[in-house]
Amino acid sequence: MIVRSLDDAEAFTTADGSTIRELLGLPTAPVRNQSLAEATLEPGQATERHYHAEAEEIYYLVEGTGELELDGERRQVGVGDAVLIPPGAWHQIRADGQRLRFLCCCAPPYRHEDTFFE
Repeated sequence: MIVRSLDDAEAFTTADGSTIRELLGLPTAPVRNQSLAEATLEPGQATERHYHAEAEEIYYLVEGTGELELDGERRQVGVGDAVLIPPGAWHQIRADGQRLRFLCCCAPPYRHEDTFFE
């Protein structure tokens, strides 16, 4: 059984600029089909606009509010919102005036090599 506490997950900055604590992913567990991480953006901070060629991604917001852009469409998002990001969809999320925390679920598991920028 693999159980990993968020408190034990070391924070790092991803290629898109968010601070991530990976709970279950390729470097931390023997996952095969998915990954789970917590991402944090400080007030006013945004990820760099990007897409994943292979991974389907779900964001689930647990703290704060922000604006999500998905293939040119913009929408306000907040606690309790879940967002589906299909493979190949350009996306960016920006924190409003408070810290934004969200869970990132990727299938297949997140890999830096699958992240592409403009």
